[in-house]
Amino acid sequence: MSPDDVVFIGRDAMLVTLMIAAPMLLSGMVVGLIISIFQSVTQIQEITLTFVPKIIVVMGAFVLALPWMLSLLLGFVEPLFGEVHLLLD
Repeated sequence: MSPDDVVFIGRDAMLVTLMIAAPMLLSGMVVGLIISIFQSVTQIQEITLTFVPKIIVVMGAFVLALPWMLSLLLGFVEPLFGEVHLLLD
């Protein structure tokens, strides 16, 4: 295995990690933005108002995106495991 192969695998691993984390991060960011706008308009500064909806939405996004995330992860890992014998040579 050449250094170029290691760089490409590392780059692909980072892209897969970002894609897997994106549904939860984006949903949490959108809900946080909506809640912060609501708090600014109403001047309600309750700390639980920010955490509870974010936790619920992030968990919901995780459950909904789980099949897609697993297929993406398996699509990345299966070819790597298929070429383990090349690493040992």
